[in-house]
Amino acid sequence: MDLAILIAVASLFAFVSGMNDGGALLATGLKLPTVRPMTGIAALVVMVALVPLATHAVALTFVNRLATFDGPGGKTAMTIAVLSSLVVVMALSARGRPTSLTLAIVGGLTGAGLGWGLPVSGGSVALVLFFGLAAPFVGGLLAWVATRLLVQLTSARGLGRWHWAGFLLQTVAYAANDGQKMLAIFMIALGFSDAPLPYTALVALLFGIGTLYGLPKAGRTLSREIIVSRPLHGVAAELASGVAVIGCALIGMPVSMTQAVAGGLIGAGVAQGGGRVRWYAAVKIVVAWMLTLPASALLAGVVAFILART
Repeated sequence: MDLAILIAVASLFAFVSGMNDGGALLATGLKLPTVRPMTGIAALVVMVALVPLATHAVALTFVNRLATFDGPGGKTAMTIAVLSSLVVVMALSARGRPTSLTLAIVGGLTGAGLGWGLPVSGGSVALVLFFGLAAPFVGGLLAWVATRLLVQLTSARGLGRWHWAGFLLQTVAYAANDGQKMLAIFMIALGFSDAPLPYTALVALLFGIGTLYGLPKAGRTLSREIIVSRPLHGVAAELASGVAVIGCALIGMPVSMTQAVAGGLIGAGVAQGGGRVRWYAAVKIVVAWMLTLPASALLAGVVAFILART
């Protein structure tokens, strides 16, 4: 019974990941007609299904390095962790504030592990948080550089080719890093250490359905609210966030693509004058990020503590 519930929760998590992350990934390029939304969703689904077959180091970080869920009650604690992270993220998304599911699940895993009395690696949690906090700053710096270079090297007509390159880089980066949190839940639920195609395909399908549902709200927040953007800014943010997130994936560190994209948009805007950035919207998003991890950890910890002792 616990296994069936965890599989159902893992499926829901993949759907909500699409709602929260998919719109953010597509939002940066919505001002360019080069990559149509349906084409973009299809590319995301394919990458999320196939890339983990080659590398799933980030999924293994979630499975093995943060906490140990293979002991008594581990699957119940994992279910609590995932549901708690979903509650927090959906509450923020309902207000049009896309947040980091990576921060949410890290908080949920940590809180549920501590509440249930399972082994939790404080060092690994701190390391993941360090990389997570650094991601938007690195994305912003790289986007600042990319914007300056694109202004010098690219005409308006040539920007479409860079858009395709940036979008494909971004989709590979997401599938190699942030997207693997979905696969990690299935890996814990079913007890496998590899990434079989049927499971990655299921994750990708659920993610794609969630993206279709959540694109209007999540996409609008990043593409319109955070910056008075031009196509150039979106392309620079795609290139920057893709490079930053792939770099983290190479060392197995999970980071949030949503954070990297937001940082990239801000960096691209600052490169052409800070007045383009709507700082009040940026502050709201940062506040959502700051609330996500502690809220998820607290909720999961309290529920796990109560259920472990009943």
